[in-house]
Amino acid sequence: MSWEAVIGLETHVELSTRSKMFCGCPARFDAAPNTNVCPVCLGLPGALPVPNREAINRIMRIGLALNCSIAPRPVFHRKNYFYADLPKNYQISQFDLPVCVDGYLDVGGDHEGRVGIERVHQEEDTGKSTHVGGDGRITAAAYSLLDFNRSGVPLVEIVTRPDIRSAAQARTYAQELRLLVEALGVSDAKLEEGSIRFDANVSIRTGPEAPLGTKVEVKNMNSFRSLERAVAYEIQRQTARLGAGQRIVMETRHWDEEVGVTRGGRVKEGSSDYRYFPDPDLVPMDIDRSWEEKMAALLPELPAQRRTRYEDLGIDAAQAATLAGAGSHLHRLFDDAVRSGAGPAQAGNWVTGEVVAILRRSGKDSLEGSPLSGAHLAELLAMIRKSAVSASAAREVLAGVMSGEGSPGEVAAARDLLQISDTGVLESALAAVIAANPDEFARLRNGERKLIGFFVGRVMRETRGKADPKLAGSLIRDRAGL
Repeated sequence: MSWEAVIGLETHVELSTRSKMFCGCPARFDAAPNTNVCPVCLGLPGALPVPNREAINRIMRIGLALNCSIAPRPVFHRKNYFYADLPKNYQISQFDLPVCVDGYLDVGGDHEGRVGIERVHQEEDTGKSTHVGGDGRITAAAYSLLDFNRSGVPLVEIVTRPDIRSAAQARTYAQELRLLVEALGVSDAKLEEGSIRFDANVSIRTGPEAPLGTKVEVKNMNSFRSLERAVAYEIQRQTARLGAGQRIVMETRHWDEEVGVTRGGRVKEGSSDYRYFPDPDLVPMDIDRSWEEKMAALLPELPAQRRTRYEDLGIDAAQAATLAGAGSHLHRLFDDAVRSGAGPAQAGNWVTGEVVAILRRSGKDSLEGSPLSGAHLAELLAMIRKSAVSASAAREVLAGVMSGEGSPGEVAAARDLLQISDTGVLESALAAVIAANPDEFARLRNGERKLIGFFVGRVMRETRGKADPKLAGSLIRDRAGL
Protein backbone atom coordinates (compact mmCIF):
# COMPACT_ATOMS: atom_id res chain seq x y z
CA MET A 1 0.00 0.00 0.00
CA SER A 2 1.16 3.52 -0.79
CA TRP A 3 1.23 5.97 2.10
CA GLU A 4 1.28 9.78 2.12
CA ALA A 5 2.92 11.70 4.98
CA VAL A 6 1.07 14.66 6.46
CA ILE A 7 3.25 16.98 8.54
CA GLY A 8 2.66 20.17 10.46
CA LEU A 9 5.37 22.07 12.31
CA GLU A 10 5.26 24.15 15.47
CA THR A 11 8.26 26.45 15.75
CA HIS A 12 9.16 28.20 18.99
CA VAL A 13 11.19 31.38 18.57
CA GLU A 14 12.73 33.11 21.58
CA LEU A 15 12.62 36.87 21.06
CA SER A 16 15.80 38.82 21.76
CA THR A 17 14.16 41.56 23.82
CA ARG A 18 16.13 43.07 26.70
CA SER A 19 13.54 42.01 29.28
CA LYS A 20 11.14 39.12 29.78
CA MET A 21 7.56 38.89 28.59
CA PHE A 22 5.72 39.97 31.74
CA CYS A 23 8.40 41.41 34.03
CA GLY A 24 11.54 43.54 33.93
CA CYS A 25 14.08 40.73 34.44
CA PRO A 26 16.86 40.55 31.83
CA ALA A 27 16.22 37.99 29.09
CA ARG A 28 19.79 36.72 28.84
CA PHE A 29 21.02 33.31 27.78
CA ASP A 30 24.45 33.33 29.49
CA ALA A 31 23.69 34.47 33.05
CA ALA A 32 24.46 32.31 36.10
CA PRO A 33 21.53 30.01 36.99
CA ASN A 34 18.59 31.58 38.83
CA THR A 35 20.00 35.12 38.83
CA ASN A 36 17.56 36.74 36.36
CA VAL A 37 14.40 36.05 38.35
CA CYS A 38 11.77 37.98 40.31
CA PRO A 39 8.39 37.31 41.98
CA VAL A 40 6.56 37.63 38.63
CA CYS A 41 8.55 35.08 36.60
CA LEU A 42 8.79 32.79 39.64
CA GLY A 43 5.01 32.87 39.99
CA LEU A 44 4.99 34.03 43.62
CA PRO A 45 1.61 34.93 45.19
CA GLY A 46 0.45 38.49 44.57
CA ALA A 47 2.83 39.17 41.65
CA LEU A 48 1.10 40.69 38.61
CA PRO A 49 2.28 40.42 34.97
CA VAL A 50 2.64 43.43 32.65
CA PRO A 51 3.02 42.67 28.89
CA ASN A 52 6.24 43.61 27.11
CA ARG A 53 5.19 45.99 24.31
CA GLU A 54 8.36 45.39 22.31
CA ALA A 55 7.61 41.66 22.27
CA ILE A 56 4.17 42.43 20.82
CA ASN A 57 5.82 44.66 18.21
CA ARG A 58 8.05 41.78 17.22
CA ILE A 59 5.35 39.14 16.94
CA MET A 60 3.38 41.51 14.75
CA ARG A 61 6.38 41.89 12.44
CA ILE A 62 6.75 38.09 12.27
CA GLY A 63 3.07 37.73 11.46
CA LEU A 64 3.12 40.42 8.79
CA ALA A 65 6.22 38.87 7.18
CA LEU A 66 4.31 35.57 7.09
CA ASN A 67 1.36 37.23 5.34
CA CYS A 68 -0.88 36.87 8.40
CA SER A 69 -3.84 38.99 9.48
CA ILE A 70 -3.35 40.84 12.77
CA ALA A 71 -6.16 40.35 15.28
CA PRO A 72 -7.53 43.63 16.68
CA ARG A 73 -8.14 42.25 20.22
CA PRO A 74 -5.93 39.23 20.99
CA VAL A 75 -6.27 37.67 24.43
CA PHE A 76 -3.78 36.00 26.78
CA HIS A 77 -4.88 32.68 28.26
CA ARG A 78 -3.60 30.41 30.98
CA LYS A 79 -2.46 27.01 29.74
CA ASN A 80 -2.56 24.76 32.79
CA TYR A 81 -0.20 21.84 33.23
CA PHE A 82 2.22 20.69 35.86
CA TYR A 83 5.95 20.29 35.47
CA ALA A 84 8.91 21.16 37.69
CA ASP A 85 10.28 23.89 35.39
CA LEU A 86 6.89 25.66 35.18
CA PRO A 87 6.85 27.67 38.42
CA LYS A 88 3.24 28.92 38.23
CA ASN A 89 1.89 25.50 37.16
CA TYR A 90 0.45 27.32 34.17
CA GLN A 91 1.94 29.07 31.18
CA ILE A 92 0.65 32.41 29.93
CA SER A 93 -0.11 31.71 26.27
CA GLN A 94 -2.90 32.29 23.75
CA PHE A 95 -5.70 30.00 22.71
CA ASP A 96 -8.53 30.98 20.37
CA LEU A 97 -7.57 34.66 19.97
CA PRO A 98 -3.87 34.84 19.00
CA VAL A 99 -2.10 37.92 17.66
CA CYS A 100 -1.62 36.63 14.09
CA VAL A 101 -3.72 34.22 12.01
CA ASP A 102 -4.10 32.74 8.53
CA GLY A 103 -0.80 33.35 6.71
CA TYR A 104 1.65 31.41 4.55
CA LEU A 105 5.32 30.95 3.73
CA ASP A 106 6.49 29.94 0.26
CA VAL A 107 9.45 27.57 0.08
CA GLY A 108 11.48 26.97 -3.06
CA GLY A 109 14.18 24.68 -4.38
CA ASP A 110 13.57 20.98 -4.89
CA HIS A 111 10.74 20.99 -2.32
CA GLU A 112 8.84 24.08 -3.34
CA GLY A 113 5.34 24.76 -2.22
CA ARG A 114 3.19 27.03 -0.08
CA VAL A 115 2.97 26.15 3.59
CA GLY A 116 -0.05 27.63 5.31
CA ILE A 117 0.43 29.35 8.66
CA GLU A 118 -2.52 28.67 10.94
CA ARG A 119 -1.50 31.01 13.75
CA VAL A 120 1.37 32.90 15.35
CA HIS A 121 0.84 33.41 19.04
CA GLN A 122 2.70 34.99 21.94
CA GLU A 123 3.58 33.17 25.13
CA GLU A 124 6.25 32.90 27.81
CA ASP A 125 8.99 30.30 27.93
CA THR A 126 9.41 27.76 30.72
CA GLY A 127 12.44 27.23 32.92
CA LYS A 128 15.16 24.74 32.08
CA SER A 129 15.62 21.30 33.64
CA THR A 130 19.02 19.62 33.63
CA HIS A 131 18.88 15.92 34.41
CA VAL A 132 22.20 14.86 35.94
CA GLY A 133 23.46 11.31 35.56
CA GLY A 134 22.56 8.53 33.19
CA ASP A 135 21.88 9.47 29.58
CA GLY A 136 20.55 12.97 30.31
CA ARG A 137 16.89 11.95 30.39
CA ILE A 138 14.84 12.23 33.55
CA THR A 139 14.12 8.50 33.74
CA ALA A 140 17.81 7.65 34.28
CA ALA A 141 18.91 10.78 36.19
CA ALA A 142 20.29 10.73 39.72
CA TYR A 143 18.82 14.19 40.31
CA SER A 144 17.63 17.25 38.38
CA LEU A 145 18.62 20.91 38.51
CA LEU A 146 16.19 23.75 37.74
CA ASP A 147 17.18 27.11 36.26
CA PHE A 148 14.40 29.69 36.04
CA ASN A 149 16.37 32.32 34.10
CA ARG A 150 14.54 31.27 30.92
CA SER A 151 11.15 31.27 32.64
CA GLY A 152 9.14 34.17 31.27
CA VAL A 153 11.36 34.91 28.25
CA PRO A 154 9.17 36.09 25.33
CA LEU A 155 8.37 33.17 23.08
CA VAL A 156 6.56 33.14 19.75
CA GLU A 157 4.98 29.94 18.46
CA ILE A 158 4.46 29.62 14.70
CA VAL A 159 2.02 26.86 13.81
CA THR A 160 1.67 25.60 10.24
CA ARG A 161 -1.26 23.89 8.65
CA PRO A 162 -0.67 20.20 7.76
CA ASP A 163 0.69 21.14 4.34
CA ILE A 164 4.15 19.52 4.44
CA ARG A 165 4.54 16.16 2.72
CA SER A 166 8.12 15.00 3.34
CA ALA A 167 10.97 15.23 5.83
CA ALA A 168 13.04 17.13 3.26
CA GLN A 169 10.28 19.69 2.75
CA ALA A 170 10.00 20.09 6.53
CA ARG A 171 13.70 20.93 6.65
CA THR A 172 13.39 23.37 3.73
CA TYR A 173 10.48 25.15 5.43
CA ALA A 174 12.40 25.37 8.72
CA GLN A 175 15.46 26.81 6.98
CA GLU A 176 13.38 29.42 5.15
CA LEU A 177 11.60 30.37 8.38
CA ARG A 178 14.90 30.84 10.19
CA LEU A 179 16.14 33.07 7.36
CA LEU A 180 13.01 35.18 7.73
CA VAL A 181 13.33 35.46 11.53
CA GLU A 182 16.98 36.47 11.22
CA ALA A 183 16.19 39.08 8.57
CA LEU A 184 13.53 40.60 10.82
CA GLY A 185 16.05 41.00 13.65
CA VAL A 186 13.53 39.82 16.26
CA SER A 187 15.63 36.92 17.57
CA ASP A 188 19.28 35.89 17.51
CA ALA A 189 17.99 32.75 15.71
CA LYS A 190 20.70 30.54 17.22
CA LEU A 191 19.60 26.94 16.97
CA GLU A 192 22.49 25.73 19.12
CA GLU A 193 21.24 27.86 22.04
CA GLY A 194 17.61 26.84 21.65
CA SER A 195 16.48 30.22 20.32
CA ILE A 196 14.56 28.29 17.67
CA ARG A 197 13.09 24.88 18.46
CA PHE A 198 10.84 22.64 16.36
CA ASP A 199 8.01 20.25 17.19
CA ALA A 200 6.66 18.09 14.35
CA ASN A 201 3.16 16.63 14.11
CA VAL A 202 3.42 13.58 11.86
CA SER A 203 0.76 11.25 10.53
CA ILE A 204 0.30 9.11 7.41
CA ARG A 205 -2.69 8.23 5.27
CA THR A 206 -3.41 6.16 2.20
CA GLY A 207 -3.62 9.08 -0.22
CA PRO A 208 -4.49 12.75 -0.74
CA GLU A 209 -8.24 12.12 -0.54
CA ALA A 210 -8.10 9.85 2.51
CA PRO A 211 -8.95 11.07 6.03
CA LEU A 212 -6.06 12.28 8.18
CA GLY A 213 -4.33 9.63 10.24
CA THR A 214 -3.57 9.66 13.96
CA LYS A 215 -0.86 12.22 14.56
CA VAL A 216 2.21 11.90 16.75
CA GLU A 217 4.07 14.97 18.05
CA VAL A 218 7.87 14.75 18.02
CA LYS A 219 9.19 17.32 20.51
CA ASN A 220 12.05 19.80 20.83
CA MET A 221 14.42 19.48 17.89
CA ASN A 222 16.91 22.32 17.59
CA SER A 223 18.75 21.55 14.35
CA PHE A 224 17.63 21.13 10.76
CA ARG A 225 19.38 17.77 10.57
CA SER A 226 17.59 16.49 13.65
CA LEU A 227 14.25 17.74 12.34
CA GLU A 228 14.65 15.98 8.98
CA ARG A 229 15.93 12.75 10.50
CA ALA A 230 13.23 12.64 13.19
CA VAL A 231 10.40 13.22 10.72
CA ALA A 232 11.82 10.66 8.30
CA TYR A 233 12.12 8.09 11.08
CA GLU A 234 8.62 8.76 12.36
CA ILE A 235 7.15 8.34 8.86
CA GLN A 236 9.00 5.03 8.54
CA ARG A 237 7.90 3.89 12.03
CA GLN A 238 4.24 4.65 11.43
CA THR A 239 4.29 3.06 7.98
CA ALA A 240 5.75 -0.14 9.44
CA ARG A 241 3.19 -0.27 12.26
CA LEU A 242 0.19 0.26 10.01
CA GLY A 243 1.61 -2.17 7.47
CA ALA A 244 1.77 -4.78 10.22
CA GLY A 245 -1.85 -4.18 11.19
CA GLN A 246 -0.99 -2.23 14.36
CA ARG A 247 -2.50 1.09 15.36
CA ILE A 248 -0.87 4.48 15.94
CA VAL A 249 -1.23 5.96 19.43
CA MET A 250 -1.65 9.73 19.67
CA GLU A 251 1.30 10.65 21.87
CA THR A 252 4.34 12.86 22.22
CA ARG A 253 7.68 11.32 21.33
CA HIS A 254 11.25 12.54 21.76
CA TRP A 255 14.06 12.30 19.23
CA ASP A 256 17.17 10.38 20.32
CA GLU A 257 19.92 11.90 18.17
CA GLU A 258 22.59 9.32 19.04
CA VAL A 259 20.50 6.26 18.24
CA GLY A 260 18.41 7.88 15.50
CA VAL A 261 14.97 6.90 16.78
CA THR A 262 11.97 8.56 18.40
CA ARG A 263 10.99 7.34 21.85
CA GLY A 264 7.56 7.40 23.44
CA GLY A 265 6.76 10.12 25.96
CA ARG A 266 3.26 10.71 27.24
CA VAL A 267 -0.16 10.18 25.74
CA LYS A 268 -0.98 13.41 23.93
CA GLU A 269 -3.32 15.81 25.65
CA GLY A 270 -6.11 17.57 23.82
CA SER A 271 -6.65 21.31 24.23
CA SER A 272 -9.37 20.64 26.82
CA ASP A 273 -6.80 18.91 29.04
CA TYR A 274 -4.95 22.22 29.41
CA ARG A 275 -8.10 23.91 30.78
CA TYR A 276 -7.48 27.14 28.88
CA PHE A 277 -9.19 30.25 30.24
CA PRO A 278 -8.50 34.00 29.77
CA ASP A 279 -5.85 35.22 32.20
CA PRO A 280 -7.73 37.39 34.71
CA ASP A 281 -4.62 39.52 35.32
CA LEU A 282 -4.28 40.55 31.67
CA VAL A 283 -6.92 42.45 29.71
CA PRO A 284 -7.35 41.96 25.92
CA MET A 285 -4.92 43.99 23.83
CA ASP A 286 -6.13 46.71 21.47
CA ILE A 287 -4.17 46.65 18.20
CA ASP A 288 -5.43 49.46 16.00
CA ARG A 289 -4.71 49.99 12.31
CA SER A 290 -2.05 52.65 12.94
CA TRP A 291 -0.03 50.30 15.16
CA GLU A 292 -0.19 47.59 12.51
CA GLU A 293 0.87 50.01 9.76
CA LYS A 294 3.80 51.19 11.86
CA MET A 295 5.03 47.60 12.22
CA ALA A 296 4.52 46.92 8.50
CA ALA A 297 6.66 49.95 7.68
CA LEU A 298 9.52 48.44 9.71
CA LEU A 299 9.70 45.23 7.67
CA PRO A 300 13.10 44.84 5.98
CA GLU A 301 13.82 43.14 2.69
CA LEU A 302 12.87 39.51 3.28
CA PRO A 303 14.98 36.54 2.12
CA ALA A 304 12.76 35.60 -0.83
CA GLN A 305 12.73 39.22 -2.00
CA ARG A 306 16.53 39.38 -1.65
CA ARG A 307 17.03 36.24 -3.72
CA THR A 308 14.76 37.60 -6.44
CA ARG A 309 16.69 40.89 -6.47
CA TYR A 310 20.00 39.06 -6.82
CA GLU A 311 18.70 36.92 -9.66
CA ASP A 312 17.49 40.11 -11.38
CA LEU A 313 21.11 41.33 -11.16
CA GLY A 314 22.22 38.26 -13.10
CA ILE A 315 23.26 36.12 -10.13
CA ASP A 316 22.35 32.45 -10.60
CA ALA A 317 19.87 30.85 -8.22
CA ALA A 318 22.45 28.80 -6.29
CA GLN A 319 24.66 31.82 -5.67
CA ALA A 320 21.65 33.94 -4.72
CA ALA A 321 20.65 31.33 -2.14
CA THR A 322 24.18 31.28 -0.70
CA LEU A 323 24.33 35.07 -0.50
CA ALA A 324 20.98 35.24 1.29
CA GLY A 325 21.85 32.41 3.71
CA ALA A 326 21.29 32.70 7.44
CA GLY A 327 23.98 33.95 9.79
CA SER A 328 26.78 34.39 7.25
CA HIS A 329 26.39 38.15 6.56
CA LEU A 330 27.45 37.44 2.96
CA HIS A 331 24.57 39.52 1.58
CA ARG A 332 25.85 42.61 3.42
CA LEU A 333 29.32 42.18 1.92
CA PHE A 334 27.86 41.66 -1.56
CA ASP A 335 25.50 44.62 -1.38
CA ASP A 336 28.23 46.92 -0.02
CA ALA A 337 30.64 45.81 -2.75
CA VAL A 338 28.10 46.51 -5.50
CA ARG A 339 27.33 49.92 -3.96
CA SER A 340 31.09 50.58 -4.00
CA GLY A 341 31.27 49.95 -7.74
CA ALA A 342 31.89 46.21 -8.11
CA GLY A 343 30.11 44.35 -10.89
CA PRO A 344 27.36 42.08 -9.49
CA ALA A 345 28.48 38.95 -11.36
CA GLN A 346 32.15 39.28 -10.38
CA ALA A 347 31.28 40.22 -6.79
CA GLY A 348 28.88 37.26 -6.54
CA ASN A 349 31.56 34.86 -7.81
CA TRP A 350 34.16 36.08 -5.34
CA VAL A 351 31.85 36.23 -2.32
CA THR A 352 30.36 32.75 -2.84
CA GLY A 353 33.68 31.32 -4.00
CA GLU A 354 36.90 32.69 -2.49
CA VAL A 355 35.38 34.43 0.56
CA VAL A 356 33.40 31.33 1.57
CA ALA A 357 36.46 29.11 0.95
CA ILE A 358 38.66 31.24 3.24
CA LEU A 359 35.97 31.21 5.93
CA ARG A 360 35.75 27.42 5.77
CA ARG A 361 39.53 26.99 5.95
CA SER A 362 39.56 29.14 9.07
CA GLY A 363 36.71 27.14 10.63
CA LYS A 364 34.20 30.00 10.47
CA ASP A 365 30.70 30.14 9.00
CA SER A 366 30.10 33.89 9.26
CA LEU A 367 31.73 37.20 8.33
CA GLU A 368 30.65 38.68 11.65
CA GLY A 369 33.63 40.61 13.05
CA SER A 370 35.65 40.24 9.82
CA PRO A 371 37.77 43.24 8.71
CA LEU A 372 36.72 42.59 5.10
CA SER A 373 34.31 45.25 3.85
CA GLY A 374 32.38 45.71 0.64
CA ALA A 375 34.67 48.64 -0.23
CA HIS A 376 37.69 46.34 0.19
CA LEU A 377 36.20 43.75 -2.14
CA ALA A 378 35.33 46.39 -4.75
CA GLU A 379 38.90 47.72 -4.54
CA LEU A 380 40.35 44.24 -5.04
CA LEU A 381 38.13 43.52 -8.05
CA ALA A 382 39.13 46.87 -9.57
CA MET A 383 42.80 45.91 -9.11
CA ILE A 384 42.15 42.70 -11.04
CA ARG A 385 40.40 44.59 -13.86
CA LYS A 386 43.29 47.07 -14.09
CA SER A 387 45.83 44.21 -14.06
CA ALA A 388 47.38 45.58 -10.86
CA VAL A 389 47.32 42.04 -9.47
CA SER A 390 46.86 38.66 -11.09
CA ALA A 391 43.86 36.46 -10.22
CA SER A 392 46.06 34.08 -8.20
CA ALA A 393 47.72 36.97 -6.36
CA ALA A 394 44.30 38.47 -5.69
CA ARG A 395 43.33 35.35 -3.72
CA GLU A 396 46.40 35.83 -1.54
CA VAL A 397 45.55 39.51 -1.11
CA LEU A 398 42.00 38.63 -0.06
CA ALA A 399 43.31 36.22 2.58
CA GLY A 400 45.55 38.98 3.90
CA VAL A 401 42.69 41.47 4.10
CA MET A 402 40.50 38.95 5.91
CA SER A 403 43.29 38.30 8.43
CA GLY A 404 43.46 42.01 9.24
CA GLU A 405 46.60 43.06 7.34
CA GLY A 406 44.99 46.15 5.79
CA SER A 407 43.32 47.20 2.56
CA PRO A 408 43.91 45.28 -0.70
CA GLY A 409 46.40 47.90 -1.91
CA GLU A 410 48.31 47.75 1.37
CA VAL A 411 48.39 43.95 1.43
CA ALA A 412 49.48 43.68 -2.20
CA ALA A 413 52.32 46.14 -1.62
CA ALA A 414 53.43 44.57 1.66
CA ARG A 415 53.47 41.07 0.18
CA ASP A 416 55.11 42.25 -3.07
CA LEU A 417 52.19 41.02 -5.18
CA LEU A 418 51.63 44.05 -7.39
CA GLN A 419 51.75 43.08 -11.05
CA ILE A 420 54.47 44.53 -13.27
CA SER A 421 53.00 46.61 -16.06
CA ASP A 422 56.08 48.74 -16.74
CA THR A 423 56.90 48.15 -20.42
CA GLY A 424 60.60 48.75 -19.92
CA VAL A 425 60.87 46.19 -17.13
CA LEU A 426 58.96 43.61 -19.16
CA GLU A 427 61.05 44.28 -22.29
CA SER A 428 64.18 43.59 -20.26
CA ALA A 429 62.72 40.34 -18.91
CA LEU A 430 61.62 39.30 -22.41
CA ALA A 431 65.09 39.95 -23.82
CA ALA A 432 66.60 37.64 -21.21
CA VAL A 433 64.06 34.93 -22.02
CA ILE A 434 64.68 35.20 -25.79
CA ALA A 435 68.42 35.01 -25.24
CA ALA A 436 67.96 31.82 -23.24
CA ASN A 437 65.62 30.24 -25.82
CA PRO A 438 66.82 31.30 -29.32
CA ASP A 439 65.60 28.19 -31.16
CA GLU A 440 62.08 28.48 -29.76
CA PHE A 441 62.00 32.17 -30.65
CA ALA A 442 63.05 31.41 -34.23
CA ARG A 443 60.20 28.91 -34.53
CA LEU A 444 57.82 31.51 -33.14
CA ARG A 445 58.91 34.05 -35.73
CA ASN A 446 58.33 31.42 -38.42
CA GLY A 447 54.66 31.25 -37.39
CA GLU A 448 54.52 28.60 -34.63
CA ARG A 449 52.06 30.69 -32.57
CA LYS A 450 51.51 28.11 -29.86
CA LEU A 451 54.92 29.15 -28.51
CA ILE A 452 53.44 32.48 -27.37
CA GLY A 453 52.21 30.70 -24.24
CA PHE A 454 55.66 29.21 -23.71
CA PHE A 455 57.26 32.66 -23.73
CA VAL A 456 54.57 34.22 -21.53
CA GLY A 457 55.24 31.47 -18.99
CA ARG A 458 59.00 32.11 -19.11
CA VAL A 459 58.46 35.85 -18.63
CA MET A 460 56.19 35.13 -15.66
CA ARG A 461 58.92 32.92 -14.20
CA GLU A 462 61.56 35.60 -14.86
CA THR A 463 59.44 38.18 -12.96
CA ARG A 464 58.44 35.74 -10.16
CA GLY A 465 54.85 35.70 -11.37
CA LYS A 466 54.38 39.46 -11.23
CA ALA A 467 54.30 40.28 -14.95
CA ASP A 468 51.02 41.36 -16.52
CA PRO A 469 50.44 38.30 -18.73
CA LYS A 470 48.34 40.22 -21.28
CA LEU A 471 50.99 42.89 -21.70
CA ALA A 472 53.72 40.25 -21.83
CA GLY A 473 51.85 38.42 -24.60
CA SER A 474 51.45 41.64 -26.58
CA LEU A 475 55.15 42.44 -26.30
CA ILE A 476 56.10 38.92 -27.41
CA ARG A 477 53.86 39.13 -30.48
CA ASP A 478 55.33 42.54 -31.37
CA ARG A 479 58.91 41.29 -30.98
CA ALA A 480 58.15 38.21 -33.15
CA GLY A 481 56.41 40.27 -35.81
CA LEU A 482 53.11 38.43 -35.44
